[in-house]
Amino acid sequence: MHCKITNSQLNPFMSFGKMPIANGFLEKENFNKEFFFNLEVGFSEKCSLFQLNEHPTPDQMFNQNYPFFTGSSEFMKLHFKKYSEFIKKEYIKNNSNIIEIGSNDGTFLSNFKDSNLNYVGFEPSKNVADLANKNGIKTINKFFNSENLEFIKNFIGSTSAVFAANVICHIPELNNLIKTLDKLLAKDGVFIFEEPYLGSMFEKTSYDQIYDEHIFIFSGTSVQKIFDLYDMELIDMIKQETHGGSMRYVIGRKNRFKISKNVNKILDEEKRNNLDNIESCINFKKNCENSKLKLVQLLKKNISEGKRIVGYGATSKSTTILNYCNIDSNIIDYICDTTKEKIGKFSPGMHIPIVSVENFRKDDAEIVYLFAWNHKDEILKKESVFTEKKREWISHVKI
Repeated sequence: MHCKITNSQLNPFMSFGKMPIANGFLEKENFNKEFFFNLEVGFSEKCSLFQLNEHPTPDQMFNQNYPFFTGSSEFMKLHFKKYSEFIKKEYIKNNSNIIEIGSNDGTFLSNFKDSNLNYVGFEPSKNVADLANKNGIKTINKFFNSENLEFIKNFIGSTSAVFAANVICHIPELNNLIKTLDKLLAKDGVFIFEEPYLGSMFEKTSYDQIYDEHIFIFSGTSVQKIFDLYDMELIDMIKQETHGGSMRYVIGRKNRFKISKNVNKILDEEKRNNLDNIESCINFKKNCENSKLKLVQLLKKNISEGKRIVGYGATSKSTTILNYCNIDSNIIDYICDTTKEKIGKFSPGMHIPIVSVENFRKDDAEIVYLFAWNHKDEILKKESVFTEKKREWISHVKI
């Protein structure tokens, strides 16, 4: 096996077993057509990059029925508002051309809608791209890659800034994307992206960050090594609370920007924690196996005591937890969610029914498994009526 960036030797160190498409919520008649792959992870010593060894094609993961909408979370709306303010203050001027990669329903770009900036989003999933356009956010239903380079150039021209949030880790042809970026960015242009952070995932043993869409889990060390191959450099790093622990990376062409003190500070921290070598991965594997054992024991204990367990948040992350730990509808009765595209369907692989939050609020189940643990504060505040009944909320990470 070889690294997707450097083509050097990839060191596989753990398999989570047979796994379906994480966002592939399905109807009963499609159970026998479900796609599975081996969710195995490896580490490239050459570029210090944590990555999937095998993954579905982008068309399988991002299609016309993609069931994730950024605007469904008030927390994410506020986060993107602050993100846009940071960019406006630090990196872009009036009349700049800007692009968002994987712009989803336009939640982030809506913060530029009434500005004097020329913006556009690229979103490969037709249903969410259509929604963005319906809401007046200029969105192109295409992948951001070299195949569409001439179209992008003609549409917007030289670009002052390109942004992304929880998207770059989804792109297996990352070299292709960076080459496209290199041809579009102005000399003083910047590429700013946020992704789940390897350091946070290792610290929390949040292995549910690993699923088909998350082909890469980045550290500052890996980002620095990757962009160095293209005569670009890491000029800033800022830790974020989103997705259970993320990092904002700012990339510019070499020798054109002052390097923030954050960069060396965090890179030194990563070295101390062995994020630049496979030792941290081996330790993570042990922690995952212990976490699985404890979770299964906890669920079985509650079942043996006659308690009912239901799930909250039919997230893509939940697919990894359910399938890795072999949790089905004999353990969790159902999972509730607010996304109408998921309600009435079943969870990928384990086929647990997905119901509305309204169903959940009428229920008196004693235990609630919070799959959307990274939105804990927002959810518990919203469900305060239920929490007043002193039901127990649990997860595989500390909440």
